[in-house]
Amino acid sequence: MDIQIMTYIIVGITFALYIGIAIWSRAGSTKEFYVAGGGVSPLANGLATAADWMSAASFISMAGLISTQGYDGSVYLMGWTGGYVLLALLLAPYLRKFGKFTVPDFIGDRYYSNTARMVAIISALFVSFTYVAGQMRGVGVVFSRFLEVDVTTGVIIGMVIVLIYAVLGGMKGITYTQVAQYCVLIFAFMVPAIFISMMLTGNVIPQFGMGGKLQDGTYLLDKLNQLNTDLGFAAYTDGSKTKIDVFFITAALMLGTAGLPHVIVRFFTVPKVRDARKSAGYALLFIAILYTTAPAIAVFARTNLIQTVHDKPYSEMPEWVGNWEQTGLLAWEDKNGDGKVQMHKSAETNEFMVDKDIIVLANPEIANLPVWVIALVAAGGLAAALSTAAGLLLVISTAISHDLLKKQLMPDISERGELLAARFSAFIAVSVAGYFGINPPDYVAAVVALAFGLAAASFFPAIILGIFMKKMNKEGAVAGMIAGLASMCFYILKFKFGVFDGGMEAVPALKADWWFGISPEGFGTVAMLINLVVSLVVMRFTPETPEDVQELVEDIRIPSGAGEAHTH
Repeated sequence: MDIQIMTYIIVGITFALYIGIAIWSRAGSTKEFYVAGGGVSPLANGLATAADWMSAASFISMAGLISTQGYDGSVYLMGWTGGYVLLALLLAPYLRKFGKFTVPDFIGDRYYSNTARMVAIISALFVSFTYVAGQMRGVGVVFSRFLEVDVTTGVIIGMVIVLIYAVLGGMKGITYTQVAQYCVLIFAFMVPAIFISMMLTGNVIPQFGMGGKLQDGTYLLDKLNQLNTDLGFAAYTDGSKTKIDVFFITAALMLGTAGLPHVIVRFFTVPKVRDARKSAGYALLFIAILYTTAPAIAVFARTNLIQTVHDKPYSEMPEWVGNWEQTGLLAWEDKNGDGKVQMHKSAETNEFMVDKDIIVLANPEIANLPVWVIALVAAGGLAAALSTAAGLLLVISTAISHDLLKKQLMPDISERGELLAARFSAFIAVSVAGYFGINPPDYVAAVVALAFGLAAASFFPAIILGIFMKKMNKEGAVAGMIAGLASMCFYILKFKFGVFDGGMEAVPALKADWWFGISPEGFGTVAMLINLVVSLVVMRFTPETPEDVQELVEDIRIPSGAGEAHTH
């Protein structure tokens, strides 16, 4: 059976499962739509949180980044893992105790201000749209190769699927769909890793295989360092980024994680605060399985790619090269006319262009694994992208229907009207997300990194000060969020899109002008510090927080044990 038919079968079965779950668990009330009725078990919520958390960036793009960038790509691994721990231990239990559905809801009530709520809604939409564009791009990449359609058609198919179960089931449907998606994506990620680890090093555990020896007795990483340096690249285990940029990117990813609205809302779907803590622990375990395996997959893929392709006649290239060439995500140009494929660091002599986002998906084909493994990886990539896209779409629809309409513009709206508004706004959101998936500003992980920078710049100080500083007032929080978001947007527009310097063509030259040598992906940390400073300065010169709000903050910080969450 060929790859395409097997992919149709496996992807078809998983899609039928997701839609079946959405129909079975469809939401009948706003509480079910927003937080699954608050009755999800800690284990199920841990699985769903892990699926929500591990997006197309984690499944498809992170190992691809580590594969092509080596040590430099590890910032994503450190930032996203550290960020989840920060979120689970420092913020989630307190936000859960506050008893609000959404981040704008928390900020609006904590800062006793509709202006603060409005700024938080705009920030949530900015972050979610940037993030979901990366997911849709991931869906398009998978479909374009394995269903042999172009990226645009792939994105549209993904939009339709995610719309069915996000609009039908709301958080209830999404939660149980994400449990299934985690099982699919982790199985799809681990099976090829175990296969290739066995083939290369004889070790069944990929994490140990990465540090193991090849059949000729040399260590795998030593071999890869040699292959890399032979082609003019830095040694795989050395980095080319400056330490300051590594630090700032890692911090931006960590702090951005802690402000991600679609992950925070997951902690409201369990009955008690103790359950929120339990599900955070389960999720960390489930996330660690993938995150500790990603560097191993990156090393296996990079080694196999160079050994399979470099300095080999193009006429003898394996079938997978032609398959990926048809998608436009891989290309060969015979620059020296010798008919051989040459891989080099220099753009002048490099003849083989590989999109970072295809490394994990192409890995089983490069290693010549069985057809069913290749099809399984396609299903896993789709599960990762669709699970996160669904969570983000829910954040967008909730921000519009609950935070904007119900809390501000139409306080008398009926529950049925609010549910209709949520579903309609999810439809609009998926259409906009699809557009950005078809016309992405960068590869998946870079787009997602910008979303994390925006979350760090806008939400993190407002949430952390709102929990741990009872005197932080609305004027300080609003001024800080606006300053942080504005500075981050300016930096992205200037250095990612060249808006103030003549357009996209000017972007490569602008790299030398980065402030303090910090990349746009790392600038979220600087913008967060700007937010923090502005918040604290403005607070000093504006009226003090009302007594009742200070008491409320004091109440949130008291350890709650296993008690029911308070709703204020």
